[in-house]
Amino acid sequence: MNQTRRLAFNAKRSLAIFSLAFCFLSNVNWAHDEIPGDDQKNPIVLINGTVHPISSSAIENGMILFHKGKIVAVGKKVKFPKNAKVIDVKGKHVFPSLFEAHSQIGLIEIGAVRSTDDRSEIGLINPNVKAQVAVNPDSEVIPVTRSNGVLLALTAPSGSIVSGKSAVIQLDGWTYEDMTVKGVAAMNVVWPSVGSAIPFTSTSPTFRRGRRGGGSNGDSIQILRKLFDDTRAYKKALVSGSASFKHDLRLEAMIPVADGQLPMMVEANDLQQIQSAVAFASEQKAKLIILGGYDAPLCAQLLKKHDVPVILSAVYRMPRRRNDDYDAAYTLPVRLQKLGVKYCISGTDRSETWNARILPDHAGTAVAYGLEKDEALKAITLYPAQILGVDKQVGSLDVGKDATLFVSTASPLNIANQVEVAFVQGRHVELNDRHKRLYKKYQEKYRQKAVAK
Repeated sequence: MNQTRRLAFNAKRSLAIFSLAFCFLSNVNWAHDEIPGDDQKNPIVLINGTVHPISSSAIENGMILFHKGKIVAVGKKVKFPKNAKVIDVKGKHVFPSLFEAHSQIGLIEIGAVRSTDDRSEIGLINPNVKAQVAVNPDSEVIPVTRSNGVLLALTAPSGSIVSGKSAVIQLDGWTYEDMTVKGVAAMNVVWPSVGSAIPFTSTSPTFRRGRRGGGSNGDSIQILRKLFDDTRAYKKALVSGSASFKHDLRLEAMIPVADGQLPMMVEANDLQQIQSAVAFASEQKAKLIILGGYDAPLCAQLLKKHDVPVILSAVYRMPRRRNDDYDAAYTLPVRLQKLGVKYCISGTDRSETWNARILPDHAGTAVAYGLEKDEALKAITLYPAQILGVDKQVGSLDVGKDATLFVSTASPLNIANQVEVAFVQGRHVELNDRHKRLYKKYQEKYRQKAVAK
């Protein structure tokens, strides 16, 4: 085949592939059907249920009053205005929203379809990336996740050494602005895997696909050290007001990190990784959050000394070494609690998107392996809020906080629990989702088949 024929053949093949992709995408509905809740207009009071403030003991036959999206009163007897909507939840339980401390909700829909994957940007150093503005409010993942009581989540970019800024979102709203609780919660960083030929490792498939690399782990840390040095030099130039000064969005985004105001969320599981990350943060006087934390119990004293919290990236995960106990991951929460390390439970290692809904099952398994039930509930509500700096707004049912809560048949730690009513900042949230619609669809299928017989 000569050069001209080869070019013509390749052009026709590319056109055919593009046409097939266009036909496929044009027939897929990317938006979920659920309508976001309307702003709360009148006070709402839930009565006769068991209220679980999380920050204090459960209240049997309790009441909770909220208005204009904020909790007004919680207790046995609460006075409420005549225009309040009264909802009797007798025999039910009221909990604050469950909080997924690390996810990619709203950033990806289908991994095999690039147009729905907005988790990463090209390049190794992307501190200027903001996950908040990339969130898709119409993602099918959102209603599926909140049907299990997970109404709050951190959504984070990936794919780079410095991947960008993660945001705390609430899972209801027309736009990303409606959904934002905290636009910038952490700067996400993947730490070098000490002793590996590959300079950076990540559990994220996006990182593995988009990795640019080479060089040693020492070189990789030097890249980060230089980034901090350049950021501080840039800040001095910015303050000086020089006429020749040129803005650099990447360095500008790093200033809060270098100043110790915005924490680095570092993905690290191995002992040497964690120790290296803590040493670097101490050297740079930066705040640090460890994501992963498999070996965190082995350096508990170091973590406590530097006040470094740990987001356990999953309870359902395999032992990392052949000689580890089979339940090493299952007992991580109780071991960290006993050692006095600040921690919370995530499920991101099992799924950063579709299975974020099983977050309470991770906490339930931790209970089966020694963690107290009250502690497990805090690990998926109040503790993530504290670690991510939004505990004055969410995380527990306290007066003045957002009325982001749900009513369920039992504890979320019980796998048979059903979430029946949910509110996000006082807005009543639709609890239908794709899973439920498909369940009803195939129920009808088998009913029709049975009638036909």
